[in-house]
Amino acid sequence: MEKNKKIFVLLPDGVGLRNFVFGDFFNTGKQAGFDITYWNGTPFDFSKTNFQSVDLGKAVSHPLSQIYKNVRKHVELDRNKKLSNDTVYDSYKFPYRYNGIKNIFKSLSAQALIPLYRSDSAYNRLRNKIENLERKTSFYQHCLETLKREKPDLVFCSNQRHSSSIAPLLAAKDLNIPTVTFIFSWDNLPKAADYYFVWSDHMKMELLHYYPFIKEEQIKVCGTPQFEPHYDSKLLLSREDFCRKYELDIQKKYLCYSGDDITTSPDDEKYLADLAQTIRNLNQKGANYGLIFRQCPVDFSDRYDAVLQEFKNEIVALNPVWEKGLNSWQGILPTQEDIILQVNTIAHSEMVFNLGSSMVFDYATFGKPCAFVHYNPENARVKNHTQKVYKYIHFKSMPS
Repeated sequence: MEKNKKIFVLLPDGVGLRNFVFGDFFNTGKQAGFDITYWNGTPFDFSKTNFQSVDLGKAVSHPLSQIYKNVRKHVELDRNKKLSNDTVYDSYKFPYRYNGIKNIFKSLSAQALIPLYRSDSAYNRLRNKIENLERKTSFYQHCLETLKREKPDLVFCSNQRHSSSIAPLLAAKDLNIPTVTFIFSWDNLPKAADYYFVWSDHMKMELLHYYPFIKEEQIKVCGTPQFEPHYDSKLLLSREDFCRKYELDIQKKYLCYSGDDITTSPDDEKYLADLAQTIRNLNQKGANYGLIFRQCPVDFSDRYDAVLQEFKNEIVALNPVWEKGLNSWQGILPTQEDIILQVNTIAHSEMVFNLGSSMVFDYATFGKPCAFVHYNPENARVKNHTQKVYKYIHFKSMPS
């Protein structure tokens, strides 16, 4: 009897947990005859589950990799700007940092190197340079040894946003183990893989447009498991149970404001205040609305506190139930409990407001509307920031 194919599911950070651990991914794969092992680079404790896991180890990139990665990012944005004749690509560049000797060195080095890698041949050398640097790290050697010992038939990268996924994928490539990476969001730089799984035909065409070294036969349109929990009726609480659990007024119609991170929406608390004031005004005229506020899981600021206090009769904060370690994308973990909270927040609210958040898709699965705020609040921290956000490339697919 032929043994099941062994799939290594690489989890470079906590982003992949929701899509590929908490949902039906494992059971679906098992029913299809695959032996799934999680290659875990997160703090998530797999010993509390029935899943097989192998520790990824401490991911440490080569000291020069970050510099060359920033060079590559700027070179690619400049190439895309020239290809599309669109200056919006400049807005994706983060400012150089000059606080401390290390940041000064990194920033000045990147600026010196960028002009050297603008041609097609130099750009290809740049991609190879990053890979060769990572091959020199002890982390790469650790990944190589793990793969030699475990002998998976395929390595599936749950998301390729973080640079810690480079070494594991390279190690698999060097051992002739097929690799697949899942593109979980619009604007993530693909790491080298044999195949790319994308949400849609639109995302496929964008991948081919931006990365001509990727061939069409390498891309598979498969959808995304990100919204799968919204179709699981077992997660739904009754209206009575939801309101009782979170101390909501069952008679009110609740709207939701979904918060953004401070980079995307530096004036987010002002939008929340404006919406709460509107609700207060409507209620004074006889309406009966409430406002649920769901803060962005990676926003650790206290910038909403004054608004929540001022509008405590209008706003109920139902914050994400994420396990917070380090204050970064890599140090926080989604939880099964938060999936239930998010599903029921959507089910028991009328609509959502936010600044360009993907929560539009979450509400769309319930057939509920989303309103994107599109104005500059009074005393805005960043002038005309809202207009800048909606010029980002992924909004070009949005209806006018």
